[in-house]
This record gives sequence, structure tokens and C-alpha cells, in this order.
Amino acid sequence: MRDSFVLLRRMIRSAEKHCTMAAIPTLAEEGAKRPTREREQLVNKRTAIVNRMKAALVRLGIRGFNPKLRKAPEQLAALRTPEEGPIPPNTLAELRREMAHLRFIDEQIKEIEVARLNRLKQAPQQGSNGKVLQLQQVNGLGIETADMLTHEVLSRNLRDERAVARYAGLTGSPDESGRRRREKGLAKAGNARVRRGMIQFAWRFLIHQKESALAQWYQARVADGGKKRKTMVVALARKLLIALWRFVTTGEVPHGVILRAVA
Repeated sequence: MRDSFVLLRRMIRSAEKHCTMAAIPTLAEEGAKRPTREREQLVNKRTAIVNRMKAALVRLGIRGFNPKLRKAPEQLAALRTPEEGPIPPNTLAELRREMAHLRFIDEQIKEIEVARLNRLKQAPQQGSNGKVLQLQQVNGLGIETADMLTHEVLSRNLRDERAVARYAGLTGSPDESGRRRREKGLAKAGNARVRRGMIQFAWRFLIHQKESALAQWYQARVADGGKKRKTMVVALARKLLIALWRFVTTGEVPHGVILRAVA
């Protein structure tokens, strides 16, 4: 009985530890996420179409053709197989339909991007626009990542930096049994979109912010080869997210980070 009670208390403490204590987003906050999420879905669809087209051409022995080029539809009919034969009619018709679908998706993506830029230009301080523009000042952080981070995590009322890291799923998942404790990797219980975006940004950060304290912290820990670069970049992503949260909430610029000039 006592062992069961101890186990129950451990489970409660673990649940409290991993709880982000974030308020349920309002309808307006949910609506603000839609452009970024829709664009992400459209980009994934575009990638799938391009991959299907390349696979269809490879089956015919045609390689090196880029379906995303502006003149790709005109060049399609001129493609030849290794036997100098044209693309079979049914395959050619399929590829043309795929290209039409691709152009339609590109137009939708551009429409979303133009609408966002207009919104930021016309009302730079309205709602969360100020945070998006503030984040965009960080060299190496593009508008897409800034917009995603703002609406997915940095506009939420998270109580502290631990809650920020937990919300993104960038904390460890310890396995505890008595005195034994080992890390099982990322908990991955948070926002996967934020987690992916921050890990991608961490790699870019190492290129664009080499002199920053965080980049030097990373380089010092992987210099001897004792720790894996991929493992440490996750730790860097966690520190970066917390630093960005401080930046938009208190204005504290991470040490050594280069900011772009405000237009």
C-alpha cells in the first residue's frame, strides 16, 4: 500500500512539473494562427506534388528537370527519354495537371504572404504584429519563423521560462526508479510545430550569430567531440526559445546577438 502511495505522489509531481499552466487561447488567438498553419500545409502539398512529378520522370529515365521553374510547363513537351522518345501521352497529361495544381498552390501561398506583409505594414503595433516585427530584427530569423513563434507560443500567457520550454516539447523526459535516473530524450508532449521550427532556427543561428554567447556556448560543448551535435542543438534550441521569450516580454537582447536595423 505504501509503495502504491509513493508511486501516486511521484505521478502527481511529474504531472505538475510538465504542466504548462497556459490559458486556453481565445477565438481571436486561434484565428491568428490560421495563415501560418495554412501556408505550412500548402508548402507540404507543393513538396508532395514536386516529388510525384520527379518520380514520374525518373521512371522514364529523365533526371535533373526542375518542375518549379517558371518555364517548366513549356519545357515539359521537349523532354526526351534516354531512348530519345517523347513522354507518353497519359504521363504528359498527368504532369501538366500536376503543374497546373502547383501553380495554383503557389498563388495561394503568395496570397497568404502578401496579406501578412500588408497587415504588418498597415498596423505594426496592433495585436501581436509588434512581436513579429521585433523578432524579425534578429539576424537569421525570417518572417515565417517569427510569425509562427509569435502566434504559436510567444503570445501565450506562460508563467515562466520552464513553461515556455515545456510547451515546445524541448525538455527532457527522465526515467526515474529509486535512485536511478536517466534521460529518455525529448518529452515531445508539447507543440511539435514550435519544436521543429526552433531546431531548424538553431542550425541557422549558428551560421548567422557566430559571435553570440549562445553560439559560443554550443561550440564549446561540441568542440571536444564528447557530445553529439544533434543532441546539443536541441539544448541550444531550448535556450534560444527562452531567450526570444525574454526578448519579446522584457526587451532583453540575448548577449552578442546581432539585430537588423529597423526599416
